[in-house]
Formats: sequence, structure tokens, C-alpha cells
Amino acid sequence: MSVNPKKILPWIIYLIFFSVLNETVFTVSTPKIAEEFALSPSGVSWMMTIFLVFFGVGSMIYGKLSDIYSLRRLIIVGITIYTIGSILGFALRFSYPLIIAARAIQGMGASAIPALVFVLVARYFSPEERGRVFGFIMSTVSFGIGLGPVLGGFVSGALHWSYLFLIPPFSLISIPFFSRGLPKEPRREGSLDLIGAVLVALTVGALVVYLNFSSWYYLAGFLVLLAAFVLRIRTASDPFIKPELFRNIKFRSGVIVGFALFSVVIGILFLIPLMLHSVYGMSTSQIGLILFPGAMSSVIFGPIGGNLADRKGNSFVVSLGLGLLIASMIAMAALLSLSPLFIAAALLLTYVGFSLFQTAMANSVSQTLPSHETGVGMGLFNLVGIISGAVGTALVGKLLAGGYVDFPFLSAALRPAAYSYSNVMLLFSLVAVAGGALYLRSYREPSFALGDCRAVACE
Repeated sequence: MSVNPKKILPWIIYLIFFSVLNETVFTVSTPKIAEEFALSPSGVSWMMTIFLVFFGVGSMIYGKLSDIYSLRRLIIVGITIYTIGSILGFALRFSYPLIIAARAIQGMGASAIPALVFVLVARYFSPEERGRVFGFIMSTVSFGIGLGPVLGGFVSGALHWSYLFLIPPFSLISIPFFSRGLPKEPRREGSLDLIGAVLVALTVGALVVYLNFSSWYYLAGFLVLLAAFVLRIRTASDPFIKPELFRNIKFRSGVIVGFALFSVVIGILFLIPLMLHSVYGMSTSQIGLILFPGAMSSVIFGPIGGNLADRKGNSFVVSLGLGLLIASMIAMAALLSLSPLFIAAALLLTYVGFSLFQTAMANSVSQTLPSHETGVGMGLFNLVGIISGAVGTALVGKLLAGGYVDFPFLSAALRPAAYSYSNVMLLFSLVAVAGGALYLRSYREPSFALGDCRAVACE
């Protein structure tokens, strides 16, 4: 049975939308959640952080499993787990620790979707089609990330934030279409290094916990777990991540750049609702309206970014997207005290820039991988990108809670409540500049087709 790309692509986009939506749908509700459970900014950040941690680790696991098991079966399993976690979250809304546990289950299920979709595109779409397809996918990702706060603000304002848990079960609708549209792939040789997978999860978890609580023993635990993971991939016969993958210089640089840039974007999207509530006293529904224009713009510019990448190269699109993103952060930092309408205008540049560079980054990294490493390679890229979002939200919560950026820097005209938010924006803009410089240094050569990577080209 062959895959008909035209028939399966709409359901890919539908599924991606619902998987990504939960990355940000709770963001705008964090002030209400914090009030209901008497949480600090770092405490409420776990609503985002725990989902992103399990989302990232799960994407890596599913990417590895896709090299062994049927894509169709894995997608169905992921959707089912995602739905179970969502129903549990709604049912257990009276307890914050139980809500966090449900968010972890949600993340583990939802992580199957982007991880397996990237593999599906690489496996069943021609190299000439991938730029356009990645454009549609990244447009959907950007739209989901942007629409999440809008939808979250509307639902939280009209009903209660816990009803947001009832959105993901709509992804069940896609199961029959994937069941009919994807072939029954035979099991391939290979096995899952469960010890390596657990070490990845524990290492990432220790890093995020350290960023939230800053105790030295959490840092020590992270370093010990990291050393154990490195030892494992060097000694296991079939490790969870093969060391050879890290010797691919272009791939390694793409992972580092993705970590920096995605942490900035997700950090901004976590920061904005807290900022608008603190500085302007806006409600969740009002915050959603501020974010709505940017969310809509991402629908248009994702496909444009994919087409530009095919015609003018990934480096051009990444540079353009980063330029817009950096300009938006500087504008928000400078105009924060004037009016929330200026923030809405600057966010247009944020979403457009994110749509452009995210599309080109995925295209760039996919072109550095030979076909037999596509599943685990793109899974690792997804893991790093998603975990960077968890790091970004944890870092924002820590900076705000600790008062590390609560001082006048940009302008004495800023309201005192705006100092910390403005300074975080400026800090993120510097990170984006550094990430862009590394990308251009590593990918300045013309890109090559997926699967053409050889030892000489990649090392």
C-alpha cells in the first residue's frame, strides 16, 4: 500500500495543530491558576514545563521507535495516550500536583505526533516537496502556538481554565484516516535502549528542576546523570542515541541553534501573559485578543517561509526570521509602558519571524541526515527544541521570581512593574543574535538534498 500525500497531508496538519495547541493553551491562564492554588511564577511555570519535558523526551522515544515499528500504530498509540491524559487533567482539576501528573501524560502522548510526522514527511514525500510541506507544518505549529493563548483566554474567561483539557480529545477524529491512509509496515530490526531513554528523561528532568530551584544538589544530580548517559551511549551495543550522530557537525550546530532560538520564543510566549496582567492589569480574555493578530499572521507566513527556503535557501529565511524576531523583542522592551496595542503590533513581528526561521531550521537540519538516521535525528532535534521551551519557561519564572532583572536598564520612563519584563526581552534578543550567528557560520554553504550527507560532508 502506498501513501497518497494529497489525502494524508490535511490530517497531518489537523493532528499537528492539536498536538501543539497544548504547548501554549494554558499560558494565558497562568495568572488565574497561580491565584487559585497560591503559586509563585516559578511554581505555576510547571504547568508548561512538565508538559514540555515529557513532550520532548517522548518525541525522541517515538522517533527511535519509528525506525523499528509501524508509523500508523505509533500515531494511534500517541493519540490515545494524549486523550487519556487530557481526560484525567479535567477530572483531577481540584489538585495541582495531580494536574501536573496529567500534563505529563498529555505530553508523553502528544509528543508522538510531531516526532512521527517529521519521519512520515521524510519517508513518503519527495525532496522537492519537503520544503512546501514543512512550510505548511510549521505554519500550523506557529498558528497553534499563537492561537493557544487566544483560545485559552476565551475558554478561561467564559468557563474555567480546566475546560482546556477537553480540547485534545478532538484529535481522536483523525485515527480512522491515518489507519486507512498509512501502510502496514513490517517490524524492522532494532530495539529500544530503555536504559538510555530513562537516562535521557532523568537528565532533562534534573536540568529543569535545577533551573527552577537552583540548589547545588540538583545541579550535581544533573551532571551525574549526564555523565551516565554519555557512558551509556558509548558502551551499549544499540544505544538510544548513537554517538556518530553528534559527529555530524551541521546537525550538531542545528541542534544548538534550535535550543537557543526555541527557548527564546517559548519563553516570550510564557512571559507575555504575565507581563500584560502585571503591567496593565488585563484579564485572560483581553490578553487573548492582544495575541490574536500574531497568531493569524503565522498561518500565512509558514508556507511562504517554506517556498522561500526552496527558492532562496534556508540561510536567507533564517536570517529574515531572526531579524524580525529580534526587532520585535527590542520594540516590546522599549514600548512596554505606552500601550498594550504596541505590544500587539510588535507580536506580529514575533510570530512572523518565528514562522520563517522555524520552517527553515527544520528544513536545514533534515537535509544533514542520511535516510537511515532520519527518525532518531529528527526526534533528537524535536527533543532539544521542545526541551529548550521548558528551559525557557523555567528561566523566565526564575528570573521574575528571584528579582534578578527587576531594575531600570532601558529607560527611566518605564513603569517600575515593567523593568523586569523589559530586561528579559533584551536578554532574549542577545541570545537570538548569538544563535543566528552560529547558524550562519555553520550553514553558510549551499544546502544539499536529504540523504546525501556523507562522512566528508557532515564531519
